[in-house]
Amino acid sequence: MFAGFDLDVIQRSLPYLFREGMTFTLTLTALAMSGGVVFGTLLAMMRLSSLGPLSWFAGGYVNLMRSIPLVLVIFWFYFLVPWIGGWIIGADRPIQVGAFWSSVITFTLFEAAYYCEIMRAGIQSIPRGQVSAGYALGLNYWQTMGKIVLPQAFRNMTPVLLTQTIILFQDTSLVYVLSITDFLGAASKVAQRDGRLIEMYLFVAVVYFIISFAASYSVRRLQARIAIVR
Repeated sequence: MFAGFDLDVIQRSLPYLFREGMTFTLTLTALAMSGGVVFGTLLAMMRLSSLGPLSWFAGGYVNLMRSIPLVLVIFWFYFLVPWIGGWIIGADRPIQVGAFWSSVITFTLFEAAYYCEIMRAGIQSIPRGQVSAGYALGLNYWQTMGKIVLPQAFRNMTPVLLTQTIILFQDTSLVYVLSITDFLGAASKVAQRDGRLIEMYLFVAVVYFIISFAASYSVRRLQARIAIVR
């Protein structure tokens, strides 16, 4: 089965795969995670707010994003964001967003829905007595969240947030449909150029497995350490 397996094509392509492809994948993951956590936390606070319109908007947004396939959202933002941006600024033509920033916006907004639910669970895990104590000290809702609730919620939810980030890292390979040179896209270009699809796609699978498995193991160690401290 592996008689014609060519390892040399993998070795020759390593600099290109990791310098171009993996750099893009990790950059997209880091930016989408950062933006997604911030936006998701705001959404979680809105969902738990006593103000009906805020709670309704956040709930509708989360349910919408979690009900649509990610690849469809990628296509939507890639083709619609330039037109929407042009319409907002009153331009006659679509603005030039670019595939990279379109991907960052897409993954940030999509992952925010999942980070929102994680943070909502973390916020609800904090005893209500601490919230009442914050109000008793004269803090308003946002001050109570920022100074008392969110620091504890982030600590409780850190393993789950990191697990979702691992899923995000895997999902970034879907930008391949936009012909972007992420890690999978770079491997695909090499595979088509040299006619070595099996070697390159197998190598990509092994790399994704190693990174994801190592990250998952680290998260489990962190979770155990946090549990012991608590």
